[in-house]
Amino acid sequence: MTLVHAVYFDEEEFSMAPVQLDRRIELGKTMCLLAKEEFSRKLGVEAEYVVCNGEAPDVLTEIAREKGADLIALGTYGRRGLKRLLLGSVTSSVVVNSPCEVLVVRNNGKCSGYESILVPFDGSDFSKRALEKALALSKENKSEVTLLYVIPRYEEMIEFMKTEHIEEKLFAEARRITAEGEKTAQAQGTGIATVIEQGNPERAITGIAEKLGADLIVMGTYGWKGVDKAIMGSTTERVIMSAPCPVLIVR
Repeated sequence: MTLVHAVYFDEEEFSMAPVQLDRRIELGKTMCLLAKEEFSRKLGVEAEYVVCNGEAPDVLTEIAREKGADLIALGTYGRRGLKRLLLGSVTSSVVVNSPCEVLVVRNNGKCSGYESILVPFDGSDFSKRALEKALALSKENKSEVTLLYVIPRYEEMIEFMKTEHIEEKLFAEARRITAEGEKTAQAQGTGIATVIEQGNPERAITGIAEKLGADLIVMGTYGWKGVDKAIMGSTTERVIMSAPCPVLIVR
């Protein structure tokens, strides 16, 4: 385990008070050393730490690449309001650029011993990898896995009213996709539950997670791209912001 602390170099601030940079680096070293000692004492986990200059998302992803990390674990913190929309939070930037899986934990999040895992599934390669990861975790923890498919309300997106025939087609497609997930689990000797919901994906995912008392949501990195992503946020990012439990992002 490597603890990472980044000190953003604000040229204007540090040129006025150069000693501030050294002080913040020393403070970062102190915090990392205390955390390292606590992990060793409480959990028996040995750790090293890195303290350096740079934007936190860049530092985290670069060190993850250098170390060949399998996982980046972090909390839900970052910019707020308009700045967050335009510039992106630390968490969302790491999720987008990480070379490995990312575990995002809230203050009350459970970090191990997952008993209930929720997997949003749409049949894409991203969601298939997420299901594979969830199945592997379920074998380690003997946890229950629930696969969720969300049917979007297309009448809210384009100007037509959904007919009964269209609705039947949508549910048939949903059942076909969830059946794919069930076959994947069966091939690994694992049984899973399936849920089909209609509506906004983020609300459905977080709502079902809360209803099930899920300990973990496992999902892929898909959603809005480019300018749309910067303005609206991806499904993954919105779930991270609203989830009642930790979210593991599988690449």
